[in-house]
Amino acid sequence: MKYISTLLLAVLFGTFAIAGENDGKGIKWMNWEEVQVAMKKEPKKVWVDVYTDWCGWCKVMDKKTYSNPEVIKYMNEHFYAVKFNAEGRDDIRFMGTTFSFEPQYKANKLAVELMRGQMSYPTNVFMEKHFQNPSPIPGYQGVPQMELILKYLAEDTYKTVKFDEYQKTFTPSWQEGS
Repeated sequence: MKYISTLLLAVLFGTFAIAGENDGKGIKWMNWEEVQVAMKKEPKKVWVDVYTDWCGWCKVMDKKTYSNPEVIKYMNEHFYAVKFNAEGRDDIRFMGTTFSFEPQYKANKLAVELMRGQMSYPTNVFMEKHFQNPSPIPGYQGVPQMELILKYLAEDTYKTVKFDEYQKTFTPSWQEGS
């Protein structure tokens, strides 16, 4: 987990601070109920895109990063992906707890917990299998940065190599707009 903390810090300082439906060509976005059912059948790591309707960088990330064919393919193969509007007012039932909208945060309590109270958008949250160790990754991620992060996490490199060391030797192969 200490390596994930290094990743989070590197991403936080190295980036700028969507909703979409799966049309069969894009990322297979799930809701919280669907991902919990899927996890029982086949455990996988989880990627949560935490966004708001008003967030401009969230929309750019949807248009440029989450629509990239390489990102789509890799995400669908290695993760369950959840698209989560932090400011949604519906209650969410997750892991036996009901999470409601919290007016003081202007967000659902689940978003507050996943983001550790640091409410900035976009924020992605990585969770290990069975929803363990949620780790927020704040800020806009372009395609090359997303490749770096997804491969670091999906291939379990974060368990043995610090993010800054991995980043020094990583050569991105995915291109913006590909």
